[in-house]
Amino acid sequence: MNIEIDIVRKLIHEQFPQYDELKIQPVQKSGHDNRTFHLGDEMVIRLPSGKEYAMQVQKENQWLPYLSKFLSLPISQPLHIGKSNDDYPYSWSILNYLSGETVTYQNIESLNSFAKELRNFLEELQSIPSEQGPQAGQHNFYRGGNLSIYHDEIIKALELLKERLDTKRLEELWNLALEKPYLQKGVWIHGDIAIGNLLVEKGHLCGVIDFGIMGVGDPACDYAIAWTFFDKQSRHIFLANISEDMKNRAMGWALWKALITFDDSNEEIRFHARKVIQEIVYDYKE
Repeated sequence: MNIEIDIVRKLIHEQFPQYDELKIQPVQKSGHDNRTFHLGDEMVIRLPSGKEYAMQVQKENQWLPYLSKFLSLPISQPLHIGKSNDDYPYSWSILNYLSGETVTYQNIESLNSFAKELRNFLEELQSIPSEQGPQAGQHNFYRGGNLSIYHDEIIKALELLKERLDTKRLEELWNLALEKPYLQKGVWIHGDIAIGNLLVEKGHLCGVIDFGIMGVGDPACDYAIAWTFFDKQSRHIFLANISEDMKNRAMGWALWKALITFDDSNEEIRFHARKVIQEIVYDYKE
């Protein structure tokens, strides 16, 4: 959905006129689920880009203040919820702005130290009482749920790629990921632990944003970054003391995303997907 800045200005003027004098400008890089705009220097506006993402607004408003009480790193905090109007059909939100740069290989002290910091954050998140939290499901595209929900999608992708990849080996890896489903008590998951949602300051992890597909379930999906960002040594550090079954499911999440974006129209996404598949195959050499 294309969301023009004039629509955003109108929403602010109609519903939060106290912010009329603040400058509104797009962030450097919005995510897929939401279009994000700076509101002055201390707030951001997030607008779901489609109906399937609209339910995230209420969920973040309900649960982010609760989660933040248990975490040592700052996370996004909702300040206001906006309503739909004639120009924009969904609820939307104003959140606090978290300082920091999106993580890159260049702005961290080292991959190894960053692996430890991110693992520490995930362990804190997973330790938060989760009994009342939203179970994995349609609201978060089954992040934290059983990977088998995407089996048909994977088989279709492998069929389309059989002339270009060792799809037999990739199907073996996918089946390995499905072999041992998660049977323990569900824990809090972020759902999209990716470089665009991790902030860095002075070389270290300083904040985590975009909890729109958070939920309660199997934390394996939050470990997929082991193959999408880390190298062999830092991956070993990040996955230390995680069971082989958990590791395999995490690999499955990374493999799923890479296969379905292998021929994405965006060149950067295509390149990344192909690199992830190479990392997984190399890491699981027979």
